[in-house]
Amino acid sequence: MRTPDLDQLDIAILACLQADARTIAETIGAKVGLSAAAVQRRIKRLREAGVIEREVAVLSPEALGLGMTFVVTVEMERENLAVFDGFRRQVLAEDAIQQCYYVTGTADFVLIVTCPDMAAFEAFTRRMFFDNPNVRHFTTSVAMDRVKVGLSLPLDP
Repeated sequence: MRTPDLDQLDIAILACLQADARTIAETIGAKVGLSAAAVQRRIKRLREAGVIEREVAVLSPEALGLGMTFVVTVEMERENLAVFDGFRRQVLAEDAIQQCYYVTGTADFVLIVTCPDMAAFEAFTRRMFFDNPNVRHFTTSVAMDRVKVGLSLPLDP
């Protein structure tokens, strides 16, 4: 799938959707100078091209009793494709993991994990790390404050 060339109208539409994915085409059209139908066609093209991956609701962890966030670096026992793929599958199946990055450096993966409390995080570490013979080492940092959280991308040309 090839990413389309984005013009200034596409960028403006994406900026509106990043701010609020529920913004209706008429409102976006008024902001960018297009008809609602033209906005809808562009949004459809951006979805089909994979520029818009999905549209989701952003929930408050605290409101849902998930007040603790952890940054975990993980070093695998062996640099082996099968080991890494197995860990990726385990990560994808684990709801507590909000984000996972395969990285360079001393660690192999960096995880962002959300749990209600330390007991839940301890149970998570047992499932993910202690029970996994392919994990050599992991290091945990507890987030003290949510300074910035988001998935908005810079859209400046």
